[in-house]
Amino acid sequence: MIPKLNEYKKRWHFESDRTIKPGLDAIEKALQILEHPEKALKVIHVSGTNGKGSTIQLMEAIIQAHGYKTGSFTSPAIKDIHDQIRYNGENITPDQIDRAFWQLNSHHLSGTLTDFELLTVIAFLVLKDLAPDYILLETGMGGLLDSTNVITPIVSVITSIALDHTQFLGTTIEEITTHKAGIIKKEIPVVVGNLPSDALHIAKKTAQKNDSLIKVYGEDFGITQKEEDVFKGEATFTLPERKMKGTHQRINSSVAIEALLVGGVTLKEALVQQALANTQLPHRFEEIYPDVFLDGAHNPAAATALRKTIEEMFPGEKVNFVIGMLKRKDIKGTLDALIPVAKSFTFIHFNHPDAATAEELLAQCQHESKKVTKLIGRSIILTKEKSERIIVAGSLYLLADLTFTIKDK
Repeated sequence: MIPKLNEYKKRWHFESDRTIKPGLDAIEKALQILEHPEKALKVIHVSGTNGKGSTIQLMEAIIQAHGYKTGSFTSPAIKDIHDQIRYNGENITPDQIDRAFWQLNSHHLSGTLTDFELLTVIAFLVLKDLAPDYILLETGMGGLLDSTNVITPIVSVITSIALDHTQFLGTTIEEITTHKAGIIKKEIPVVVGNLPSDALHIAKKTAQKNDSLIKVYGEDFGITQKEEDVFKGEATFTLPERKMKGTHQRINSSVAIEALLVGGVTLKEALVQQALANTQLPHRFEEIYPDVFLDGAHNPAAATALRKTIEEMFPGEKVNFVIGMLKRKDIKGTLDALIPVAKSFTFIHFNHPDAATAEELLAQCQHESKKVTKLIGRSIILTKEKSERIIVAGSLYLLADLTFTIKDK
């Protein structure tokens, strides 16, 4: 579901398939007809299970701090289709999307693409016209057969590997890594984050097969923790306290810096420091009110990272979780990862065709303090004591759609 895409399709009498169809044949044919707008772009291509959005946001901030213009294509939407495609941090406009649809209709491409393939082509058309210096391109799902995998980047990035989207990518780490590592191109360098050993083996093997330089977190680059964080890789930088908290964000920051350096972007320490000190991705341990946080932890690996962040930021404390998730996710595994730092769980159902009901979530929770509540339209009332912390977590679709009323007891 891509919010507001259907409004444009209806306006332009354009047909596309809502189902997911992994493969590149349809989008390659469309791009050939459109005279390959994607070939005009200087792209950093990012795959991975978790950390893609944060790593892209960090790279975007660092690049902009150095005076370059950025374009980005990310998933899912925070609000709607416009924030999935950005130019220098600003959402694209309806006029820019309308121009892309005009081009698509002029080349008679209605009915030839899936929704996500259509969105990818729109991103390429819009960003070609805007001509930023660098494009940050996130895979929609997987990598090998993802519609974004039609480009040749300046560097490929794999942020992390864990079990997710198993109905499409496979049920083992090895199968999932094969898809994520599918973005590695012939003689194009690749930077990888903190991967499980089985995943790292496949990433290295894929890089070797493609004669691609591979840089591995913890082997070739990383951040050491002393009085100040120090990044050591293609360059050495002393880093400030990050606005994006948690050990996983330390890794994402390291991957972002190394990827830019490997991709040939010349970086200055002071500008890197400025970017990291001020960058916050929405819904990644984002504090929206004193002691009220939003976090898009929607699978066990992301929930584990959230738990570690809570343990790091609030040692010995337990927090109240408000959770909404999609049915297709590993609900029990996600909740189990949070239980060690949970004071209570409150479950909600939100407006998405694949959302689990609050009762379904409750049934899979092993914590003794748990309940369900209802949204009022798209709003939720959070009541908290001064000493309490609340974390609203789960699907990014939930977090993007909610408005909050927060009351202190």
